[in-house]
Amino acid sequence: MSQMAVFINSLSVLLFIYAAWTDFRTWKIPNTIVLALVTLYALRAVAVMLGSEGVGAALFASSGIGGDVGAGLLMFMLGVVLWVFRLFGAGDAKLFLPIGLFVGWHGMLPFSFLLLVLGIMTLLILRLPVPLRVAHLAFFMRVEEIRASRKIPYGVLMVFAALLTLALPIIQLQLR
Repeated sequence: MSQMAVFINSLSVLLFIYAAWTDFRTWKIPNTIVLALVTLYALRAVAVMLGSEGVGAALFASSGIGGDVGAGLLMFMLGVVLWVFRLFGAGDAKLFLPIGLFVGWHGMLPFSFLLLVLGIMTLLILRLPVPLRVAHLAFFMRVEEIRASRKIPYGVLMVFAALLTLALPIIQLQLR
């Protein structure tokens, strides 16, 4: 992978984390973050194509750009359906597009599994009482607000699952 692609990946990780943070704080994911992530993916795709000898394989293979775009569109359509049925907010639905682009076709299954596990863990954690020693801290006050409203900022879970999915190849290399 070229240095430009590595730089773009690093920048996208920071933007994903910022999207999760804004969703946690405000239950909103700004359009500018989603558009910036899609733009970063497009730049990364160009960098990968320019560094690739087989442009056809880079474009049309399921592990290439074509698979990434397919995953992004499929996940975006799923997000829109969940939004229509009021199971997700609009920001969460939009965030599915760049997540799908970055995790790609082959990352959709691990992403879905991780999202399921993180969702169950979140529901269980929200049932636990906040210890009084830390209840005055801003983070835990926000957790209490989320618990009281019964509105979960799914963008946080989606980003965490996406970042874990993107880290899986690195983790697998370390385990060998």
